[in-house]
Amino acid sequence: MAEAWYEKSFGQDYLLVYKHRDMQGAQAEAGRMTGWLKLAPGAHVFDLCCGMGRHSLALAKEGYQVTGMDLSEVLLAEARRMDEHRQVEWVRGDMRRVPLAGPFDAVVNLFTSFGYFETDEENGAVLREIGRLLKPGGRFLLDFMNARFVERNLVPYSERQDGSVRIQESRSIENGFVCKRIVLSEPGKPDRNYQERVRLYQLGDFKRLLAGTGLVLDQVHGDYENGSYSEETSKRLILVGTREGE
Repeated sequence: MAEAWYEKSFGQDYLLVYKHRDMQGAQAEAGRMTGWLKLAPGAHVFDLCCGMGRHSLALAKEGYQVTGMDLSEVLLAEARRMDEHRQVEWVRGDMRRVPLAGPFDAVVNLFTSFGYFETDEENGAVLREIGRLLKPGGRFLLDFMNARFVERNLVPYSERQDGSVRIQESRSIENGFVCKRIVLSEPGKPDRNYQERVRLYQLGDFKRLLAGTGLVLDQVHGDYENGSYSEETSKRLILVGTREGE
């Protein structure tokens, strides 16, 4: 079977391409998230697809018990390196089949770490896992791109230089997915090629996918500044809700 794009792309070069993301921004976003989630002091939070752990560490700094999971060993190694005080439990796993039982007080899935798979069934499996992992009455937050905004404001091509490495990024809309092709060029070395491919789910799609998961959507935000969601102008689609039951 061919290697899936997300098995290849989240490696050492990902740290170079996305190294501009900072801890200060993650800390500010974590502060807003915890208010929306109404977390009690010391609540146990699961960061599903934690990447290099910026938000997991920010939530731990806020005083919460945090478990972060990702599929990428490279990103988890970076997360462990940044976690100097061993505040977070780091786990490797697939978001469709999380190797944990829970229950958690809250589950967060951030920075468009959703919609990676070809079918609604596979993507819906992630939501069903969130429902399984949450305690009754537990809270979830899913931070996704605003598909309509992405479609209307797509930058087809950009490039930048990082030391000796030229980073070229091409973007397109193909069959309901937003696709990014990344080429890293370095003198004297073969080009390194990666792809990212994410389903352009809109709010109505999420409402459909949430049916039968036990998850109830309570709030929709358009950014981390508490802006209301607009399909036309919001950059983000941030869903906040609750698992049914008491």
